[in-house]
Amino acid sequence: MDENINQPPQEYNPQADVASGPPIKKIVSLVIGLVVIVLIAVLVFVVVLPKFSKKEPKNVTLKYWSIYEDNAPLEAAAADFTRKNPNIKIVIENQDIKSLGKYATRLATRINQGTGPDIFRFHNSWTPELKDYLLPLPQSVVKTLQLQDKYYPVVENDLKINGAWYGVPTHFDTLALFVNTEIFNKAGINNYPTTWDDVIATARQLTVKDPDGKIITSGASLGTFDNVAHAPDIVSLLMAQNGANLKDLGGKTRQNTIDALDFYTSFAKGDTAVWDNTLENSKLAFAKGNVAMYIGYSWDIFEMKNINPNLQFAVVPVPKLPGRSMTVASYWVDGVSSKTKYPEEAFKFLNYIASTEVMQTIYAQEAKTRGFGELYPRSDMAGQLKSNTLIYPFVQQGNEAVSTMFSSDTYDAAMIDALNQYLGNAVNSIVDDSSSPDSAVDTLVKGITEVTTKYESSGQSK
Repeated sequence: MDENINQPPQEYNPQADVASGPPIKKIVSLVIGLVVIVLIAVLVFVVVLPKFSKKEPKNVTLKYWSIYEDNAPLEAAAADFTRKNPNIKIVIENQDIKSLGKYATRLATRINQGTGPDIFRFHNSWTPELKDYLLPLPQSVVKTLQLQDKYYPVVENDLKINGAWYGVPTHFDTLALFVNTEIFNKAGINNYPTTWDDVIATARQLTVKDPDGKIITSGASLGTFDNVAHAPDIVSLLMAQNGANLKDLGGKTRQNTIDALDFYTSFAKGDTAVWDNTLENSKLAFAKGNVAMYIGYSWDIFEMKNINPNLQFAVVPVPKLPGRSMTVASYWVDGVSSKTKYPEEAFKFLNYIASTEVMQTIYAQEAKTRGFGELYPRSDMAGQLKSNTLIYPFVQQGNEAVSTMFSSDTYDAAMIDALNQYLGNAVNSIVDDSSSPDSAVDTLVKGITEVTTKYESSGQSK
C-alpha cells in the first residue's frame, strides 16, 4: 500500500494507556514481586525446611571421674552408650581416693578452674559439702529413673535438697553383722544375736583371755575408735537407734547421744571388756578368725576373702534396740558438674548408667570376678539378690537405713574426715577415762559446730 495515501485516523482508546502505564510503575511492580518471592524463599529455607531435615548432632566428649580400681565393667557400659549415641564419647578417669587422697578438695579445685569432670562420683555424706558444684537433675531424669518411688527412703533424704535432686546412686550398702560361724559352732551357740543385749551376753561368753587378761579371741570388735573399722558409722548407728538427732547431737536428744557413747565404749572398758586398743584392726582380726562378731559393709567381704579364703562366716542384719530397727547407709552417687559445657549429654549418660538394665549388666560382669557386684540402690531390685545369703541382709534392711555425717573410708580429707576426728577424740577420751561421756559430748558438739561453720563459710556446705 502506498504510504502517501491518506489513512483513516485511528480511534483513541484511553484504557490502553492506562493498562500500559508509565515505565516507572512497571519497574516498581517488578521489584515488589521479586522481594515477595525472595521473602518466601527465605521463609522456606530458614524456617520450614529445617523442621523436616535431621539436625546433625554435635560431637561431645564427657569426662567422668570414677573412684574404683577396676573400671572394666563401667568402661564396657560407657562404650555401649557411645555405640547408641555416636556423637557422645565418655572418657573415664580413675581417681583412686585411697592413694591420691583429698578427693573432695581436688574435685572442687578442678571444677573451679574449669578443668574438672563433667560427671563425677561422690559419697552420699558429701552432698551438703558439694551441692554448689552439682547441677540439679532435670525432672525428666527423676521421673524416668523413678527416684521418688523406687529407691530407698534414705536416698531422697541425702540427695534431695529444697525440692531438687543432686545425684543418682548406682549402688547401695548398709551396716550388717558378720558372725564367725566356726567360733559360734564350737561354743554350741546356734542363734545369732538380734538385739544389743544379745550381743553383750554373747560377746562376753565368746571372749578368750590369757592368764594376764590379754584378749586372745574377741567376742566383738567394738568399743574403741582407731582400730575398729567403720567406727564412725557404728557409733552413729547406736546414736540413731537410741533416738539421738544425728544433725543436732547437743540438742533436745543430747542425753540419748551421751548414753549411746557410754554404751559403745563399755565394750572396751573394765574387767568385762571384749576389745581394746592393743588389738590389730578389727577387719584384719576378723578375717584371721580372731573375732566372733564384726559390724561392717558388703565390700568388706572382698578384703576378708583375700586375706583368708577359708574364713567361715555369715551375715545377718545389725542388732537392734526395742522399737528402733534402723541401720546406717553408705553409698556412692553420680552427679553432673555445675560447670559442664554439655549438661544435656551428661544427664543423658546419667540416665543410661542408672537404668535397671545397665545396673544388672554391670553387676553380672563384676560377679564373674569377685562373687557379687555392686548392690542395687532400688528397693524393687532387692529381691534379685535374695538367693545370695551373704549379701541379701545389706539390702534387706535398706528401707530402715539412715545417713550420718560421720562416715568411714571416704578419704575426703575435708569435712567428713574432720568430723570423724572429733568423734574419735570423744570415744578415746571416754575409753582412757580422761573424760565422762557427758563432757565428751560437749567437746564433740563444739567440734562439729567448728567444722560445719568452716565449710558453710567457704561455700562447700549448704
